[in-house]
Amino acid sequence: MDRRLSPRAPAAPVTTVPALVADRARRYPDAVAIAGPAGRLTFAELADRVDEVTRAAMASGLETGDRVGIWAPNGLRWIVTALGMLGAGATLVPISTRLRGPETAEVLARSHAKAVCTVQTFLGADYPAMLAESGRPLPDLENLILLDDAVGAGDADWDISSWAGFLAPGTTIPPEAVRQRLDEIAPDAISDILFTSGTTGAPKGVLATHQQTLEVFSLWADAVTLRARDRYLLVNPFSHTFGYKAGILACLLKTATMVPIERFDPARALQLIENERITVLAGPPTVFTDLLQAGHQDYMLGSLRLAGTGGAPVPTELVERIREDLRVPYVFTAYGLTESIGVVTVCPPDSPADLIAGTVGKALPGTEIRLLDRDGVPVPPGEPGEVTVKGPNVMQGYLDDPEATAAAIDPDGYLHTGDIGTLDDEGYLRITDRLKDMYIVGGFNAYPAEIERILLQHPDIHDVAVIGIPDPRLGEVGRAVIVPRDGTTLDPAAVIEWSRSRLAGYKVPREVVFIDSLPHNAGGKVAKHLLRKAD
Repeated sequence: MDRRLSPRAPAAPVTTVPALVADRARRYPDAVAIAGPAGRLTFAELADRVDEVTRAAMASGLETGDRVGIWAPNGLRWIVTALGMLGAGATLVPISTRLRGPETAEVLARSHAKAVCTVQTFLGADYPAMLAESGRPLPDLENLILLDDAVGAGDADWDISSWAGFLAPGTTIPPEAVRQRLDEIAPDAISDILFTSGTTGAPKGVLATHQQTLEVFSLWADAVTLRARDRYLLVNPFSHTFGYKAGILACLLKTATMVPIERFDPARALQLIENERITVLAGPPTVFTDLLQAGHQDYMLGSLRLAGTGGAPVPTELVERIREDLRVPYVFTAYGLTESIGVVTVCPPDSPADLIAGTVGKALPGTEIRLLDRDGVPVPPGEPGEVTVKGPNVMQGYLDDPEATAAAIDPDGYLHTGDIGTLDDEGYLRITDRLKDMYIVGGFNAYPAEIERILLQHPDIHDVAVIGIPDPRLGEVGRAVIVPRDGTTLDPAAVIEWSRSRLAGYKVPREVVFIDSLPHNAGGKVAKHLLRKAD
């Protein structure tokens, strides 16, 4: 038996993320926690780095319950910063690097974030400058902490700290103060607020606790067969549930090795799979279609044993090609939403390809799925109904929005997902439609109402409706159906370019078409089904 992974003491229930980090460092100090281009850390070394961030956060004035945004690409510093902030009792607010300044400022304002951790530049964008130029007042924001090696520059209403400058004051915090802070973190404390746009276009913060997050992803890790000594290539953005929770936290739970990659590039990913002997890879279907088109035959991929996908339709052919062409024997799919702490069902990795492609699997242990008709009455087996969920994977609610919370979670504790599905006799769930006006671009949820709200700010757009249309690579992309203002002439390419500076890339419409007037129903709402039929 590998002594590095042999428990030195009886396992005790771990109910907070900081306790999990400490437990892994104590029981498996020499096992490798992080490897790859970001550097190599054992679990003991990771705990030391996390402790440095916790001390620095305390020295900066962060208190238990303060909110901290993280707006940065995947990497070692994202991991140690997130875990260190949690150790200081903070609540994480992960933010996608795809969001621009105004969108990020909205999230920081809504969450009353006291600090934000970001980078000076990523893919040519200056993140502090984007935030400063948003024009959104952020009265709660006191500190901007740079996770790269930049010194920091620019005029802003908050202090900008370099990475070294942030860590330095932490040396004054004594160990007993850190232990006391850790003791203040309760299992039912809010560990993170992940924002997901609602159908009204306004972002909603989903509240999750330490204990429920660890419980749900322990069950998930068991269901997908993640295990100790796995080497997991983390390509999903850490700002997303499946990057952070099904990636970082799942690896901590199972003592697997994390290999983070800053952004997905097929050739780079294939090289890392070969060099790092990767055993686990999860991502939206586009990750696997891109790998299949990227000359995968030139790489040694024999270490791969487990592939996970979902977030968009998964063709049977893709499952078969993952198994046959990429030579990954086990493939799983899953279904969930941010409000369900990221996961509701898993289709087991050894299932037939048509079952993996045609269903989203069975409910996690302890999760109950109930399908309801429009009147809230349970439907017979095999009949379609709205998917409602009850179990540890139901959010605590929406941040500062009791009305939206009450609309999403009924008095019996069931979360109403807004998705339509069917359940077969064996408990396999099939998602057949959506109640919510949403489409999925390469694994990212795009909400037309939000995009329409931005497009209506264009001086030459009178009215607009956005719909999702099929795309062979991304699953779906947006089409903007625009009614121009009288006397104006619009160019589709110019509208798309105008959108790029105001919307995350996946939200930018890929197509723009013009129409004299939008069809409306008797209630005055746009009849989008007619726009879809126009195809």
